[in-house]
Amino acid sequence: MNTHDEVGRVEAVDGLEAVFDHAAIAGPRLRDLLRIYRDLLGGTFLNGGDNPRVKYRALQLAYPDGSKIELMEPLAGSTFFDSFVAGSGWGLHHVTFKVGDIERAISVLEQRGFTPVGVFLEDDYWREAFLHPREAGGTLLQLAQPGAGYPPPIWDWSLEEVLEGRGEHGNGHPSP
Repeated sequence: MNTHDEVGRVEAVDGLEAVFDHAAIAGPRLRDLLRIYRDLLGGTFLNGGDNPRVKYRALQLAYPDGSKIELMEPLAGSTFFDSFVAGSGWGLHHVTFKVGDIERAISVLEQRGFTPVGVFLEDDYWREAFLHPREAGGTLLQLAQPGAGYPPPIWDWSLEEVLEGRGEHGNGHPSP
């Protein structure tokens, strides 16, 4: 059940306790996205690396108010973004909310008639499920349960090392 407090905020639904974490922008080149989100808007490099499971490189920028943006590009030979780009072009890829219990969140979604997709529970560091844009107002919605050690430390890798493919799980191939 939803309840509203004195200023109209909605409390957690069914104990979901979702907390906004970040928005992710996908593009063909991280370097082009950095011109906007770092150089123009003042984001500060937080962390980054490659996701070899689904073949993309990402980095996060932080802003003075604590908000974060994730920037993503496909790795060479990746088809991960193909249907996304075909459907809507490059741009906002997903929004992420952290939850305390991803299995409970999945159950709540299903009880409310939603169909979670892209469920990946095998990584204790970051367990996730998504709602397709058809069910989430036109934007891919990620629910994630961070595990021990989250948030990640600010690694010793620099932004340039991530762009050169030497960040976490880096493939050694530079970003275009």
